Amino acid sequence: MFGGSTLANNRGNSAASAQLVTPTRFVWPYGGRRVFLSGSFTRWTEHVPMSPLEGCPTVFQVICNLTPGYHQYKFYVDGEWRHDEHQPFVNGDGGVMNTILITVPDMVPTSFSPSNMDVDDFSQRVADPSQDSIPRMSAVDLEVSRHRIAVLLSNRTAYELLPESGKVIALDVNLPVKQAFHILYEQGIPLAPLWDFGKGQFVGVLGPLDFILILRELGTHGSNLTEEELETHTIAAWKEGKAHISRQYDGTGRPNPRPLVQVGPYDNLKDVTLKILQNKVAAVPVIYSSLQDESYPQLLHLASLSGILKCICRYFRHSSSSLPILQQPICSIPLGTWVPRIGESSSKPLATLRPHASLGSALSLLVQAEVSSIPVVDDNDSLIDIYSRSDITALAKDKAYAQIHLDDMTVHQALQLGQDASPPYGIFNGQRCHMCLRSDSLGKVIERLANPGVRRLVIVEAGSKRVEGIISLSDVFKFLLGL
Repeated sequence: MFGGSTLANNRGNSAASAQLVTPTRFVWPYGGRRVFLSGSFTRWTEHVPMSPLEGCPTVFQVICNLTPGYHQYKFYVDGEWRHDEHQPFVNGDGGVMNTILITVPDMVPTSFSPSNMDVDDFSQRVADPSQDSIPRMSAVDLEVSRHRIAVLLSNRTAYELLPESGKVIALDVNLPVKQAFHILYEQGIPLAPLWDFGKGQFVGVLGPLDFILILRELGTHGSNLTEEELETHTIAAWKEGKAHISRQYDGTGRPNPRPLVQVGPYDNLKDVTLKILQNKVAAVPVIYSSLQDESYPQLLHLASLSGILKCICRYFRHSSSSLPILQQPICSIPLGTWVPRIGESSSKPLATLRPHASLGSALSLLVQAEVSSIPVVDDNDSLIDIYSRSDITALAKDKAYAQIHLDDMTVHQALQLGQDASPPYGIFNGQRCHMCLRSDSLGKVIERLANPGVRRLVIVEAGSKRVEGIISLSDVFKFLLGL
């Protein structure tokens, strides 16, 4: 019926698969027994089945990844072609068809938020007809819950985050970069504080982003850093070079590296949380410095949002009713980044990757968009894995970084490289991908995020595992603190 479209096919075009696509939710809210979606992005030859929304059987939905451009589509409802009169439509050779324009100026929009995942516009989401039966959150419940959490965090200190036993690894700034990343990989840790014996203090943190930038520097034509130099290039030399690359200069023209973000053991947890969020870091070192003598400062712990969330869960475990918002389903509150409904514009698209996308494009997206992870989806937009910044340390094994080219290795190959490693950061109960449903309560989501190594949950559609959104630790704390 709808043959011969000249518009781009966005489901089968492998050339477009490595670029940023926009997951878009199509909704048919008018009932039916069997509902399908077809459009220019399927070449009108494929009918994509739509699923009834959980708890609302008259509303059907499906999520498709669309590349930038103009698209046409229709719904096939119980054997009859239909269009949605409440969405933009045009008259064409195939009759009346709905239209949508996906506008993404660059692979990574300059307006992309620097936080891991940001909050949708709440007014748009509650207008979704599929959410009519969902209880709304009252302003009083929200204010009471936020106040109680703020009081708890203000009266607890970083000292209470320290485990009964454990180890904290610090690296000497004079270590070669290659050796440092081998240590991160072998120890299964995402980052480590840096110690400068000359200054007698901790001066920074080395993490996955540094390794990503180094690999990109190695792959850049005209780079000043060679593979041979990486064997002897020290952490201190890299940090100095990174400051030059970033052009972080003060008024004298000298490099001005970012100062170490740290906290003391007696700082309250609210201040610790705000330092992590405001500086956009994964963790902050808890350092004790004695003013009574000239002894070296002591590294006690790495404070993270996960540990702070665990403290909240432990405190309210037997009195969850005192936090009314914990009972709210996550789809009813402004939390996380969601796939936009059809017709909604989104300047902050949810980035996804296909398994055959190049590792180079994945790293570029991680760096430029300043996100910590990207869901990896199949041709049906169903979740199959997730690529995170911390996965990059797997390339330290057997000097794999010296044997590959970032644009020649696929995301799938990069993930396979780390499969035989010791359990890395981000693995909990043998799982890499941590998921939740839109109907899950905030309390359930918080419990999952409080587990060690779990930094985000991918929101998936029940059954199909189609990606609907993502919620990070930073999203949760921004919501809980009203930031």
